[in-house]
Amino acid sequence: MGADGEPAGSGLAFEVLDPAPVGVAVARGPDHRLVYTNAAYRSLFADSRTGMPIEEAFAEFVEVHFRAQFDRVYATGEPFVTTAEPEYVVGGLEGTEKRFFTSSLSRVVFGPGDYGVLEVVMEVTDQVTAARRIEAIAEERRRILRRYESLMKVSAQIIWVTTRDGYVHEPSPTWERVTGQPWEEHRGQGWLKMVHPDDRQDTIRSWVRAVSRAIDTWEHVYRLHTADGSYRHFQMRAVPICENGQIVEWVGSCTDIEEQWQEQRRQRLLDNAAAATAQATSLEEMLGALSDVIVPELADGCGVYLVTDLTGERHGGAPFVVERLVTAVRRGLVPLSPYSEEQLDDDNAFVTAVRRRRPMLQTFPAGSPPPGLAPASTREWLAASDANSLLILPVVVDGTVPAVVGVVTCGERAAISRADISLLTNMFGHAHDALSRAIRFQRTQQVALALQYSLLAEPPRLPGLRIVARYRASPSAAEVGGDWYDCFVLPDGVPALVIGDVAGHDLSAAVLMSQLRNMLRALAMDRCEPPGEILTRLNVAMESLSSDVTATCVFARVEECEGGHRLRFAVAGHPPPLLVTAQGHGRFLEGAVSPLLGFPDDETRASQTEPLPPGGTVLFYTDGLIERSGEHLDLGLERLRRVAESLAAEPLDSFCDQVLSGLPSTGLDDIAIIALRLPPASQE
Repeated sequence: MGADGEPAGSGLAFEVLDPAPVGVAVARGPDHRLVYTNAAYRSLFADSRTGMPIEEAFAEFVEVHFRAQFDRVYATGEPFVTTAEPEYVVGGLEGTEKRFFTSSLSRVVFGPGDYGVLEVVMEVTDQVTAARRIEAIAEERRRILRRYESLMKVSAQIIWVTTRDGYVHEPSPTWERVTGQPWEEHRGQGWLKMVHPDDRQDTIRSWVRAVSRAIDTWEHVYRLHTADGSYRHFQMRAVPICENGQIVEWVGSCTDIEEQWQEQRRQRLLDNAAAATAQATSLEEMLGALSDVIVPELADGCGVYLVTDLTGERHGGAPFVVERLVTAVRRGLVPLSPYSEEQLDDDNAFVTAVRRRRPMLQTFPAGSPPPGLAPASTREWLAASDANSLLILPVVVDGTVPAVVGVVTCGERAAISRADISLLTNMFGHAHDALSRAIRFQRTQQVALALQYSLLAEPPRLPGLRIVARYRASPSAAEVGGDWYDCFVLPDGVPALVIGDVAGHDLSAAVLMSQLRNMLRALAMDRCEPPGEILTRLNVAMESLSSDVTATCVFARVEECEGGHRLRFAVAGHPPPLLVTAQGHGRFLEGAVSPLLGFPDDETRASQTEPLPPGGTVLFYTDGLIERSGEHLDLGLERLRRVAESLAAEPLDSFCDQVLSGLPSTGLDDIAIIALRLPPASQE
């Protein structure tokens, strides 16, 4: 058969194995001399080397053949199979190449007692390499997965999975651990029940938009109800999982970012407060800007009260006086009148907070504020707004407490936290310098205002009649002005009401105002004449004063008559009184008009009598309430009438406060008002 064919006398025809696609070799005898190799075998290892022991024939392939394996098969006749091993080294020590083979060894019989070993070999290097590559990829993926899982454990508190449509369909132990919500309630869209009610709609809209648009990454921040009953801010992130270009599910995480969110909010609010105070020019604007920063971010309502007691914190004696200067409420709540002046008892919480100079937080059932917690009008608003807590924050400026801030939460909103109390304290602390400048101006104005008040009389208490007066100084000027009101009982027992305005806004105007006020009182008390005649004599008496003094005035008598009361009045160049019925119909009393005071006029000024309806209100006011630069006076009068009509049913104190706060003000002029409320029909 030739060199590589069947050996003589073997009785075996090995040439039939020549075309075999696998390598075949035959060794004979106990020393395993190579007697046959086919073409496939020779292509795998080397040219024909018959006649040599197999380990010598392939000595350079140090790991190919193992004598022990050949010996065992030769001796026992039991086949032996190796799978993809051992690694064969081809090419010697330099430039070696690892190749892998699967082989089987079986005994062949040449004759009695004459045995050999048949080796069948198939190279599986490509398969082994591919398998190892696949295993390496799988191991890399497992390693990446382990890293991802570890990373998620340290970076996210919750992992969740939803369907392609965004419905939770796999239990999340981490969700249940953080929120306390069991799987039966969590599945589908049940997870939304744990989202804060104020954040729920925004979260739904954002999630629906992400799912419908199949965005690459969804991120959203919301407050999540946790197992301890509190809400905390969580950062949500989700990505779609795709197969064959189609989304099959979403995988997401929730990370607790409460501390980070609080710090970012704190810095943002401090920056907003600093910017707001930097742009404000008056104390009212400054405190209003700070209130707008507080609401609705930190609270549902806020009011700032000036401590108008110039002697400091009083201990006994006269009541503690505060003036509500600005307010802010969140959308949906009834606005609180920004102006109110109230006297507080010593045991009021506001007084206590001012004296201690420390914040006081009071919580209570929604809509049930305890007595003595706040000024009366504020307490009424707390009850009507379902308030559940009030923080009283004294504002300390230059060692004193010129203002108090009331911060309110309502409904289901949690009370102000300690962190937010600290934030509010820092907010007003950072505004110290700006507040100090504004407060110094305010104190100067308060001194002037105290002088002004010393010249104005407190309305007397009269049976069946209610009389309330208000004076608001111009916030843009520190000097006193010439506006005044007066109310006193004439010798014939008739109450007299006066409103007037001396031209100018300085100390000279205030002095002249005081002189005119006293002169008018003296003239009215001397003779019980009609109001027009009193103003005529006042105009004559003014000739003894400076020649350039001018003033406007309304003088009125509230007289009893059959069936009720009537108003006898005269107007000297002043805006007309406003009469508002108990049913809310208003009209101006435009009769008895004469020129302003200070110009020579020999004619007797006219008087007019107007019947007053039961329960009606007569409002006297100065022009600062209605005048606007560049606007016709009729527009201001009409605006006043509409506001007054809407307040007809309010108590007279509230009526006056809301008239002042409900009308826009230029802040360039003082405002004085005095109002008369008639008894209802049942008391006439």
